[in-house]
Amino acid sequence: MGELPLDINIQEPRWDQSTFLGRARHFFTVTDPRNLLLSAAQLETSRNIVQNYRAGVVTPGITEDQLWRAKYVYDSAFHPDTGEKVVLIGRMSAQVPMNMTITGCMLTFYRQTPTVVFWQWVNQSFNAIVNYSNRSGDTPITVRQLGTAYVSATTGAVATALGLKSLTKHLPPLVGRFVPFAAVAAANCINIPLMRQRELQVGIPVADEAGQRLGYSVTAAKQGIFQVVISRICMAIPAMAIPPLIMDTLEKKDFLKVGNSTSPVLEWGMAGRRSDQAPTLSPAWSDSINVSKLEPELRAQIHEQNPSVEVVYYNKGL
Repeated sequence: MGELPLDINIQEPRWDQSTFLGRARHFFTVTDPRNLLLSAAQLETSRNIVQNYRAGVVTPGITEDQLWRAKYVYDSAFHPDTGEKVVLIGRMSAQVPMNMTITGCMLTFYRQTPTVVFWQWVNQSFNAIVNYSNRSGDTPITVRQLGTAYVSATTGAVATALGLKSLTKHLPPLVGRFVPFAAVAAANCINIPLMRQRELQVGIPVADEAGQRLGYSVTAAKQGIFQVVISRICMAIPAMAIPPLIMDTLEKKDFLKVGNSTSPVLEWGMAGRRSDQAPTLSPAWSDSINVSKLEPELRAQIHEQNPSVEVVYYNKGL
């Protein structure tokens, strides 16, 4: 068996991202919880394989499948721009188990004020770690910015949850079940822009098709952050908007009226199943923008460097 060629594009996903099946295979691989069990040595080996291949050096004896496996292990544990290893619960491979647990608890313990406050706090603490770990670009974030984003999002989520809980006291029980989803949606609108405010100030890197950086764009940052906010809210729908409808129907049946112990199990099970499916609703890390939509200064700079470039690419984060 000969050596692998150097023309395999591991900068992009292995499967076609224009199809649902391609996105599903890509995100199920990136978010595979089994990646959390990999040792530091295994992660380092995968990083070396990927970095060497990008530098034009093929690891002896490696197959194409092993190269793609190393690429997805690398993507699941290291930040694409900074190259730093992401904290364990901030990795995309932790999304399903963490979201299953937190979402299940938010959906189950939504009736009492103390539990609402506690689980909204837990959820926003987790979200702050995820948003920081999967931010776009390599611009530094200060401790003050992190603290402001965390406190603002947590306050917003708790205030939304408690306010809606109070308003739904005299409404049908089904309405109250949607309070956690509304709180999470509101928090995403606060947390993500604040956590990534540095990008809105200085911009994020944009590059040509070959990956050559052309400059920093605030316009691209705004577009990317808006897409991430919408994507996060849509990703929460399967786990937080569908189970309430199912549980409200099931709790009217006799087998759930006998005891409440079955409800949390069903809530967590559905949250886990929907969390596993939700990533396919999300677009990929990278996106593009026409040069004509960029800031005038950057547009002029790009036209001066390479007049043929009409579209630039950027990492919008997740």
